Amino acid sequence: MTETAPRPTLEAVAARAGVSRATVSRVVNGGDGVREPLVERVRKAVEELGYVPNQAARSLVTRRHDAIAVVVAEPETRVFADPFFALQLRGISKELTAHDNQLVLLLTEGRDDHARVGRYLAGGHVDGALVFSLHLDDPLPGLIRRAGVPTVFGGRPGWSGDHRGVVYVDSDNRGGARDAVRHLAGLGRSRIAHITGALDQTSAVDRLDGYRDVMVDADPQLIVEGDFTPTGGERAMRELLARCPDLDAVFAANDLTAAGALRVLRAAGRRVPDDVAVVGFDDMLPVAEQTDPALTTVRQDIEEMGRLMARLLLRGVDRRTVDRRSGEQVGGAPSSVVLPTTLVRRASA
Repeated sequence: MTETAPRPTLEAVAARAGVSRATVSRVVNGGDGVREPLVERVRKAVEELGYVPNQAARSLVTRRHDAIAVVVAEPETRVFADPFFALQLRGISKELTAHDNQLVLLLTEGRDDHARVGRYLAGGHVDGALVFSLHLDDPLPGLIRRAGVPTVFGGRPGWSGDHRGVVYVDSDNRGGARDAVRHLAGLGRSRIAHITGALDQTSAVDRLDGYRDVMVDADPQLIVEGDFTPTGGERAMRELLARCPDLDAVFAANDLTAAGALRVLRAAGRRVPDDVAVVGFDDMLPVAEQTDPALTTVRQDIEEMGRLMARLLLRGVDRRTVDRRSGEQVGGAPSSVVLPTTLVRRASA
């Protein structure tokens, strides 16, 4: 076993800087009332000794843990296979890192996991929670509300109950879907099918509504439910070809669904875009630029959504911080944000 050197203590920093332990504590924990020359001496001593504050002790002073829970309401097999989640987590991680906060990733696969996450959040381990990929029957919103932690959701809330005070970040899913279908109609396509996402999620519902906004009198046979996966896209595309062999365009609820649909169309001898034009949603470059042909799709800034979620949450956490002199909360209440989308034209439509 390798012996480790003892960790520098607050007292050691105070001795090196020639100040009291209380002064070091105020500087390390961001307190006020210390003259700048003393602050510089403490910081220099901290650097020279390699002092790292004890988080548990620091939390008693600051009432902050500098840790944020990221709760993804999906099993790990889905999270680590879908680039959407990687992009959103990257945006969250960048923002939290910039503010010296730790990311704690929590995944849910069943009811036992929901209860575990609820207990963890209620246990006071983190300052707040970022939650996304919720399903309509998900108990997480209720568990999180009872835990009493500041929370920002990814996606428009769709669960039952009072949504007042709920903060979320979303993209204009309905408007983006309208743009996709209008583009296909502008190409002269009239039998435009739609492969939806999982309809227990608001993003899929909004994209279906956008499709229907344009295809007001669409044949119901042209709509098949998918699940945002390539396998779901393949299954739905086979069903559409069996139902409506004369279809001439497909709007897929996301790029992974579109990739699955393209494989089935190729296997069926349908040329894209000559016979069937295809548009996706997301513009995840690892998918959209590597399909054959390259995918026309609706772009949403997934990484920026993650950054905004983290930014809004940290603002909400700061709002709960009490100014020791005035006794009042500081900061303003964050508001929800809906980001615009844009159509990116490539070879598939």
